[in-house]
Order: sequence, then C-alpha cells, then structure tokens
Amino acid sequence: MAPTRQTRSAQRRPTLRDVARRAGVSTSTASLVFSGKGPVAQATAQRVRDAASALSYAGPDPLASSLRQGRVGTVAVVVEGPLRYAFHDPFALAILDGLAEELDVAGRSMLLIAQPLDDPDRAVAQLATQAVDAAVFPLCGHRDNPVVDHLLARGVPLVGSGAPIHPQVAHVLTDEFAAMRLTTQHVLDLGHERVAHLSMMLRAHSPTGVVTDADVATATYPDAVGRLAGFRSLAGPSAPVVQACDLTVEAGEAAARLLLDVPEDQRPTAIVTQADLLAAGVVRAAESMGLRVPEDLTVTGFDGVDLPWLGHVLTTVDQPGAEKGRRMGRLVRLALEGRPVADETYPVTLRIGTTSAPPPA
Repeated sequence: MAPTRQTRSAQRRPTLRDVARRAGVSTSTASLVFSGKGPVAQATAQRVRDAASALSYAGPDPLASSLRQGRVGTVAVVVEGPLRYAFHDPFALAILDGLAEELDVAGRSMLLIAQPLDDPDRAVAQLATQAVDAAVFPLCGHRDNPVVDHLLARGVPLVGSGAPIHPQVAHVLTDEFAAMRLTTQHVLDLGHERVAHLSMMLRAHSPTGVVTDADVATATYPDAVGRLAGFRSLAGPSAPVVQACDLTVEAGEAAARLLLDVPEDQRPTAIVTQADLLAAGVVRAAESMGLRVPEDLTVTGFDGVDLPWLGHVLTTVDQPGAEKGRRMGRLVRLALEGRPVADETYPVTLRIGTTSAPPPA
C-alpha cells in the first residue's frame, strides 16, 4: 500500500531549521552551536542540543566537514528573492555571466541559492547541508544577512557587490552616491529645473509610492539609499521622489505615472532613475500619455544594459555587468589561494544617449 501523506511527513528528515524553531532561536544561532565556533550562551546552546535530541537531528550533513579538509569545487551564489527575477534582469544576467566565466577558469562551479525576502533564514538551512569553498552576494541586497554569520563560522570566504555590509565581506564597490550624481548633474546642466527621481525599493516589499522621510530612515538596501542621496545632493531635498515596487519595466511605468499624471506646470521635465529597466518604464509611461522623449521629458537610467526593443538609447550610468562579475570572481580566486582580499572600487562612466535634451521652451 502506498504511504499516506502523514506517513511521508513523519519520515521526513529533520532539518537545522526545525531544530532552531523548536529551540526558539534563529537558524544561524543553531548553526553556530553545531559548528562550535560561535559565541552562544551556554543556556541557549543547551536548548538547541535538547531540541536536536528531541527531533533525532544528528547535525548538518557530514559533507560540510570537507571544508576543513580541502576544497569541493563549488561556490555558493546567494540571490535575494526568486531566481526568476534575476533571470529577467539583463544587468543581473550580465553579472552572473561574468562571475561564472571567472569561476570556470578557476575550475569551480556555481551553486545558486535563492533567499526568500520574507524568510532569509531559509538560505541558512539550505547552506547548512552544502559544502562550498566560498560564497558570493552578486546583486543588490539587504544591509544585513543571516547567511554571513553562518558561513563565517565555517571559515568560508565571502565576496559581494556592496551588500551585505560586514567587515569580513570583500566587495567590488560602485560608489552609488557619486555615480548617481553623474546623471543628475547632466540633467541640471541641460537646464532642467523640475527634476524628479524614481528609486528602486528602499526595503523589501515596499509598495509603489511617494518616498517619505520614514522610508529613508528604515531603508535596508544600501545601493538604493546611496543613489537617492547622490540625487538629492544636487537636486535638493524637495525634489519629488517615488519608488517602484519591483525592478521591472512594468513597475517603473506604474511609478512614473505618479510623477507624470499631474498638471503640466507641476510635471517634471526630467526623471532621473536608479535602473535602466525603470527608465524604460518611464519612457513607456510618457509615450502612452502623449509625451515625447526627450523633447518633452528627459529620462536617465543606471547600469548601461542593452535594450534594443526600447526604441531609444538611454542616457545612463554605465557599469558593465559582466566585468563586475568577473572582478568578484577574481576576488574569490584570490581568497581561495590564501591571499588577502579587500574592497575594490568599480569605476563607472556617464553614457549620453538619445533620451536627454534641454527642457521644452
């Protein structure tokens, strides 16, 4: 007779996450107890061990111990949110492509880890049973990430592109503040006075809407915060700012309408955005409302990706994604060779396209 759903559930092997939940601690804390390398209070550690005993949990997969014996040829690549979002973003794909190219030269493969925004500890539980030589956080992410403490406790080298922020994570850094000033200054030099800003999400699950001081104060995405600060340093604190609920053309279009669907004398003549996909959404919104780009509205982006279907060449901050990925891969290689690694600055440039022009007379 086929096993019932209840029987199959009862036979499921308990996980580190199950132990953490039963003990009333985070998954990363439970991981530190098993690794024996973390400063965990004795009473807390005992609760974790008692929970493990009650669940018949024997500990993480023994394969993880191979990290202390030698290399396994795998690098974890942690992507916040569903992987399909990264696969729909041409800039993210370029970064992953460059990273894969460099790791392939080093004879190492990538293990993609999708980290849910509403349950980041799930990635800790997933990594607890995986042997990896290093880990990379290649895309936009939160300032803090529970994966960091778990992997550092195992002695795994970590590389990122600006987040998570931790002294033991080596980054390939874009100066977001200075980079956003490039497009903002370009727009101001053209003579625009009514200038607005379209931001990426400042924190997870942010709705499309006008950005408030509270939004900025509680923001968790360092790249979005840095770009917003760069814009405001030139355009001023009173310039209109909205944020999109997602990094997609559709989200950019919806956010742009909040700025454009106003009386003509209040409508911005230029919108500076934090991403090329959002800028494409602004172009769509403007043209659907009968506005010409750039004659009636200047639009700028950020990233420098190729959007041949847009019908315009964006004026944007150009930061070649594939090369950024390769640089992160090189930091991984250096770390695995036992050589010291440190943050390195990634240069960007202003690329003037066909979407910027002086304001209408």
